[in-house]
Amino acid sequence: MMQTLVLYDTLSNLPGNNVSANPAKTRFVLSYKGLPFVTAWVEYSDISIAMKAIGAKPNKRSDGSDFCTVPVLNDPNTGALISDSLEIASYLEKTYPEKAIFPNNSESLIREFNSAHIRLILPAVKSIFARSTEILSPASAKFFIKVRSIDVPLPWDATYDEDWALLEKGHNTMYEWYQKTDGKWFMGDTFSYTDIIVACYLLWFKRVLKDNEWVRISSWNGGKWAQVLADVEKECGLA
Repeated sequence: MMQTLVLYDTLSNLPGNNVSANPAKTRFVLSYKGLPFVTAWVEYSDISIAMKAIGAKPNKRSDGSDFCTVPVLNDPNTGALISDSLEIASYLEKTYPEKAIFPNNSESLIREFNSAHIRLILPAVKSIFARSTEILSPASAKFFIKVRSIDVPLPWDATYDEDWALLEKGHNTMYEWYQKTDGKWFMGDTFSYTDIIVACYLLWFKRVLKDNEWVRISSWNGGKWAQVLADVEKECGLA
């Protein structure tokens, strides 16, 4: 009998907790593949202590220093303990290949998409980061600012209009990518981890932004992004 996998994710002040894009990617994959799992919720300020305590491998910052983050997945069926959402997706695909998320040997292509997507979104996330601090506990918000400002310098609320212009521009580029395949998904009629990546960032935006800000994103490209999120949630059994 299959043992239950454990997903480590961050706490928030919102109902249901799940906010962060990267742990959401793992949740979507686990749900899509129909794998049994539970979530262990960790305060953002306690991630480093908690992940070191379970022996999770730290990630590397751009300056080469170590940092612990979530998601981390513990699979008691194999003894595996994996950090980083993309590496977790790769592990799950190799270990539980039913219902492929890297169809037709597309993992290297999807890894390239993941990097390209980050390059599109990261310049525009200051306002999203500012909103994210508002739904964390005071200790976690303070820690979030300390950690995230290494890669995205403060202040986060001084360039609001410019950030939104960049965010819309990034989504216009993604819309062009989607249009090339002329189908429901990024790969046309074939669902893949690419769609999960896009949807989980949209979920993060929807969860932390003010209602009128999410309505704004939902209006872009003929309502494409609200539809992508709804379609992916349904596909993964999370609607």
